[in-house]
Amino acid sequence: MENDLPAAVPVSLLTGFLGSGKTTLLNKILSSPGMEETAVLINEYGDVSIDHLLVEKIDEDIVLLEGGCICCSVRGDLSKAMRDLLIRRSDGDIPPFRRVIIETTGLADPAPVIHTLITDPIASGRYRLDGIIVTVDGLLGWETLDKFDEAVKQVAVADRIIITKTDISNDETVNNLRERLTSLNPGAVHVAVTSDSVQISELFNAGLYDENIKPHPEKWLSIDAVEKSHTHTHSHDKSINSFSITCDKPIKWEAFTNWLDMLLTTQGERILRMKGVLDIEGQEKPIAVHGVQHVFHPPQELPSWSNIGPNDKRISQLVLITKNLGPDAMIETFNKFVKDQ
Repeated sequence: MENDLPAAVPVSLLTGFLGSGKTTLLNKILSSPGMEETAVLINEYGDVSIDHLLVEKIDEDIVLLEGGCICCSVRGDLSKAMRDLLIRRSDGDIPPFRRVIIETTGLADPAPVIHTLITDPIASGRYRLDGIIVTVDGLLGWETLDKFDEAVKQVAVADRIIITKTDISNDETVNNLRERLTSLNPGAVHVAVTSDSVQISELFNAGLYDENIKPHPEKWLSIDAVEKSHTHTHSHDKSINSFSITCDKPIKWEAFTNWLDMLLTTQGERILRMKGVLDIEGQEKPIAVHGVQHVFHPPQELPSWSNIGPNDKRISQLVLITKNLGPDAMIETFNKFVKDQ
């Protein structure tokens, strides 16, 4: 029944460059205990080697996998596929699902999928972004980052960075790669996996809310990791910057939105990701904001300031990842538009 669905189904975006081990990781997820009520949306069945898991073909676009997971082929319209999942689940045509994983092609830009979750009127009301998981080849990851901008962007916007094939690489290669990935995205959680082991629990609950729909903004922001990271960007990835902006006094909502409008109008494509919790004048509770490039999720009111600021202090905090846009200019305009108002 429709009312059996949780208020917002968590969605994880699984991405990673060609040959990085994304398919292997997906198969491990689907065969793991506790992942039975999972729906997977993939570009085409042929893109993911799941044939050995198929147990029933419901129709040309949906198959039932061993353990109860649902796998759906998406041929173009992601919004329609996500809406159809809800309808068919409500009608009893497919088994219940409590989580969705969207698998992208190796060359995909994650931003359009995130935009769908934010802007589609049905998707944004019934789904929530849990996190972006990216796989990086422990053997060839460095070379891939050097050659392909898509791989750099996938890492830059990720919440979880999975270094694969560590069992067939060597410690020096993996450590150097990990250092570079941390420089690109210090706020992400890094997980090294082998062909035989992966802690599935480490991949999820990366968004603003956990599986019990309880907010954990301090983990979501990862502001400590960003502030403790190197102040310089790795020499190979000078175009990517990760930094934070803070303000220790209440800010005017209109001033913030004016700054954000200016920023997105002039630099939208360079704002890879922005996450923040704001102390707004006249508001007792914190306001969470989240956007990717020029698209932002509607602001959300959080229950309290507990575990957000230092010693639960009310403080506005933003974490940004930008491309070809340095922190100095961002902080200067924030101060002019927002902090000094």
